Parts: sequence; structure tokens; C-alpha cells
Amino acid sequence: MTETQHPFQRLTPAFIIDAVESRGYRCDCRTLALNSYENRVYQVGIEEGAPLIAKFYRPGRWSDEQIREEHAFCFELAEHELPVVAPLKGPGDESLFEFGGFRFALYPRQGGHAPELDDLDNLLILGRLLGRLHRIGAVRPFLHRPPLDSRSFGHASVALISERFVPPEYKANYDAITGELLAAVDDIFAAAGELAYLRTHGDCHAGNILWRDGAPHLVDLDDARMAPAVQDLWMMLSGDRDRRQIQLAELLCGYGEFCDFRPRELRLIEALRTLRILHFTAWLARRWHDPTFPLHFSWFNTPRYWGEHLLELREQLAALAEPPLELL
Repeated sequence: MTETQHPFQRLTPAFIIDAVESRGYRCDCRTLALNSYENRVYQVGIEEGAPLIAKFYRPGRWSDEQIREEHAFCFELAEHELPVVAPLKGPGDESLFEFGGFRFALYPRQGGHAPELDDLDNLLILGRLLGRLHRIGAVRPFLHRPPLDSRSFGHASVALISERFVPPEYKANYDAITGELLAAVDDIFAAAGELAYLRTHGDCHAGNILWRDGAPHLVDLDDARMAPAVQDLWMMLSGDRDRRQIQLAELLCGYGEFCDFRPRELRLIEALRTLRILHFTAWLARRWHDPTFPLHFSWFNTPRYWGEHLLELREQLAALAEPPLELL
């Protein structure tokens, strides 16, 4: 590998097939790259069997213990009959494998499509699923995976962008608006009092839910973290305030059948959205050396991007000042 070559560029079709066959499968030489940027994910054809999904982990992101903790959470959920797509186990119940310097996992292929979140019946079903997930997630904590907090998602993200990425002509405005945002986020978390952190999916948006035969299946727990329960709920909400209120009521109606929701967490929604926005920008910056990022996110780090990003941050500061959603 040359100095400028990214490790993922070694994932040729032949390499992927060899990795899967190292686990005892016989491939039919068909590979299909699936949409994934943090890791690399492929559908691999299997002779005399259904295709498998091979997930190659980004080097250096998670430790072995952190990945195994994610897998263990998946297995725990599956044992309680939650519809999650858990990794396949090999000898000794191992689910994290190594080949050619890469760590990878294999999954059964799960068909489906993104859920229609405008359908209130679907939100009721998703609320039940998340209530069941959180009831199990509260049983024990993650010991190795980090929590979702303002320090890592907010302050560290802003420091990276300010020091290394934002153009000089935007830096003063960026530093000022992010300073106000972080102060507001920290104040909101402080005002919420002692929060109950539990194991969550962590990245529960429509793209990580596959809907099939009237039921959802959760995929990709790669971002599972200790977080307040509302972290897995707020990304289901969209539209104006009245619409979000109705959506929230339906979600919590299903959620409450299996788990109690703490109403004071509602004030965290816009704070968590702010952290996600800040973290996403820093994520793009941290991954810019990966060739797939400039290819698929060509709009990032352009003058137009920074102008629009500052506007987005100002709008988010206004959102933080609005009253939180309420229980109906």
C-alpha cells in the first residue's frame, strides 16, 4: 500500500470474496457495494444459499471490545425476539472476524424499504419497538462504548472545524455562533437535571430501519451508545411544530406500552439535534482523506457550504430558544 492509498482501497472483489470464504462459505463471485461511508459494506453471493452482507470496519475507529459490545447488544435484543439484524456467529460464538488486516462481520441479508414516517400507524409500531429496545437497554450499561455527550459531539467537533477547516473569512462568525450554541446546549443539559443514560441504537433514522410485511427491522447498531432515551425518538419527527407534536404523541403511545418515558427529556431534542449537526460536519472533515468522501460529498468545504452551514447554525440557535415539545 502506498503512502497515499487509503486502507479501504485494498477491498477489491477478490479480497472481499477471500475474506468471506475464510469463514467457510463458498462465494459465487458476485459482490455488490452497498451505501456505507463510515465502514464498507457489501452484498456477497453465496453458492447454494442466500447472499450474505459483509461489513468491513473502518480501521482505528472502534476497539475489538467496543465492536463485540455492539454485537452482544444485538444478540441480546434478538434473544428477546426484537426484529434486529444481528451478525452471524462462527465457531466459539465469535462474530468479529479478521482477514488481511481488516476486521469484519457477516450478516444475513434483510430485505425491506425505508418506513413511511408520515404514517401515524407506523410511528405507533416503531414506538413499541423502541420501548422494547430501551427496556432491554436499561438492564445494564455499555462498559466500553462511549456516551453521547456535549464534550465529544459538540466541543471536540467545533474545535476541529475551527482550527483546521473553516475558511479564514468565516472563522470569526463560526466561532461566535458555535460558542453560543455550545453554551445553550450545555445549559439545556444542566437544566434537565440528572438524566438516565441507557444503551440506545444511537442512530435511529429511517435509513437504519427496513420495513417489510408491515413490520420494522433495525439494522446497523454501529453508533450504539449510552444516551438518553429520546436520542432514539427525535429523528422520527419532522415537519412543523404541530405535526411533530402529533408524531411524538403516537410514538410515545406505543413506547409507553413497554417503557416509561421521562418527559423532561423532551427539552433535549433540539440540543441533540444541534450536537448531530456539529458532529456531522466534523465527521466529514475527519474522513476527508478517505477518497469516497470527496467523491460523494463534493459540496463540503466549499464557500457555498460554509455560508449555508452558518445559516443552518443560526436557525438552530433560534430553535434552541423555542419551548420544547409537550406531551399531549
